[in-house]
Amino acid sequence: MPNKTKLNPEKAADYTSLQLTALVILRVVIGWHFLYEGIVKVLNPYWSSAGFLLETKGIFKGLATSIVASQGALGFVDFLNKWGLVLIGLGLIAGCLTRMASISGMVLLLFYYVFHSPFIGYTYTTPVEGSYLIVNKNIIELFALFVLTLFPTGSIIGLDRFIFFKKKPS
Repeated sequence: MPNKTKLNPEKAADYTSLQLTALVILRVVIGWHFLYEGIVKVLNPYWSSAGFLLETKGIFKGLATSIVASQGALGFVDFLNKWGLVLIGLGLIAGCLTRMASISGMVLLLFYYVFHSPFIGYTYTTPVEGSYLIVNKNIIELFALFVLTLFPTGSIIGLDRFIFFKKKPS
């Protein structure tokens, strides 16, 4: 029985055209969202995660406050956030290291979620796009990335096809 977890361009036969198209579009639009958010932060010399971190509620409030209190830690978090968003976005769009990009994106979104959880009694001064209770856009995007981790379309349509595909001996 073939190993279903290996990246293999022949997996394209396992998907209908519509399924593959939908998964690739999902990968690219999430990639675009990450890339755009990263570029906006990279190009703004005044951007910092300090405001976001200072509004943290719950069990991570102390950690967030200590990150902001240390210029080195804050600079490191800002660097990882900005460039992580850019690299995750590029990876998803290009289908390059898609599993790593998807898992990295999930971790980043989980951090956003736990530092700004949409729980009853938590209010933030930064504007939100709607009224959330437990499930917000970060959790939805996190689970969409989980789906992309399970269906590695980069090995079919993307650079992963060239990175991980090994030619069969003639």
